[in-house]
Amino acid sequence: MTNQTNRQFLLAKRPVGAATRETFTYQEVPVGEPQAGQILVKNEYLSLDPAMRGWMNEGKSYIPPVGLGEVMRALGVGKVIASNNPGFAVGDYVNGALGVQDYFLGEPRGFYKVDPKLAPLPRYLSALGMTGMTAYFALLDVGAPKAGDTVVLSGAAGAVGSVAGQIAKIKGCRVVGIAGGADKCKFLIDELGFDGAIDYKAEDVVAGLKRECPKGVDVYFDNVGGDILDAVLSRLNMKARVVICGAISQYNNKEAVKGPANYLSLLVNRARMEGFVVMDYAAQFASAAQEMAGWMANGQLKSKEDVVDGLETFPETLMKLFNGENFGKLVLKV
Repeated sequence: MTNQTNRQFLLAKRPVGAATRETFTYQEVPVGEPQAGQILVKNEYLSLDPAMRGWMNEGKSYIPPVGLGEVMRALGVGKVIASNNPGFAVGDYVNGALGVQDYFLGEPRGFYKVDPKLAPLPRYLSALGMTGMTAYFALLDVGAPKAGDTVVLSGAAGAVGSVAGQIAKIKGCRVVGIAGGADKCKFLIDELGFDGAIDYKAEDVVAGLKRECPKGVDVYFDNVGGDILDAVLSRLNMKARVVICGAISQYNNKEAVKGPANYLSLLVNRARMEGFVVMDYAAQFASAAQEMAGWMANGQLKSKEDVVDGLETFPETLMKLFNGENFGKLVLKV
């Protein structure tokens, strides 16, 4: 493989505010050969996720930060083209932390095989991948919805929110999505079967919540934080559950994170707010994926991928997440 070139994006500095092209170093290096226990993967699709912004920060978190000078961390799917590991054969397709590069060379820690005949490869990064696992466990385990509950989701047309909302519908809930723009709100209702939608770019969210959730909110699945979290806290029902899955509105803040001002609503309504990290459920991924694949097969669950072509576009494509430009799961085609 030494005649092949591997294009890579390395983390050059820890950004203050938004990550830009200057946050990364671009380099081209020769592709090596797998040593004992290693595999060589030709990356085909990379998952672009809001969590990537957090991985660039130094400090304690649920996962170590990306080191300066290291290939930027990214989940992806690709094809094994050389192997020195008995668990993986040439021709296998794998899902794992491949990094923002053309080729992954190393030990396949946490990698697992996927079948492109059962679903398109990008789907293993959306509904059948970590995105789907996040939606499934955050909603069902932390949110604990019951039939008849009103479930509200922010970032509802995004990768996680769109799947979580559909699962809430499958479980017999009234589902209301908060999203930015008329097209996204129309998609939630017409395509995904949500019961209501609130366009935060065109209307007051509190007024929208009063209209769409006249009986209050039982489960709030939060992907954005900030003012929208505050608005929903003002509408909680007794014993409501608030799932803190993400806070994309805060990730590029240059100042301190804006916390909830309406948190006393939790006290008044004996409600709870709980954080969620998907890797806590790794042992249950296989059974969840099987159930979700069944829902997809019978038409109850749809998955939308927003695929952008070209590894070289990585820094600008990543910013689509924070500008609200992606429609569904953002995937980079290498």
